[in-house]
Amino acid sequence: QVQLVESGGGLVQAGGSLRLSCAASGRTFSTYAMGWFRQAPGKEREFVAGISKSGSSTDYADSVKGRFTISRDNAKNTVYLQMNSLKPEDTAVYFCAASPVNLHTGYRYWGQGTQVTVSS
Repeated sequence: QVQLVESGGGLVQAGGSLRLSCAASGRTFSTYAMGWFRQAPGKEREFVAGISKSGSSTDYADSVKGRFTISRDNAKNTVYLQMNSLKPEDTAVYFCAASPVNLHTGYRYWGQGTQVTVSS
């Protein structure tokens, strides 16, 4: 089992940047693919970005391609989401998640979420 704690959310103006971090407990971080998801008020949770166990592969939702970058540091048990050129529609609670399968499926463990608010 792995426990996840997100940080780095906050209020930013449109066009600004934020970097989210997700710290994982345990010694098996590198055996999990990691992902970022988000949920806006009144909407379903959606996939934002995912990264493979080694960090060699990534995938992004079309809505964030070219603006967001996911990365991981297995030595620090941490996954990051660099968010640039933020838009008001990026406002949501952002969750990190861990999958023992791959970056596209099988997300089993979830953090508590961190709020990102983008003002226009």
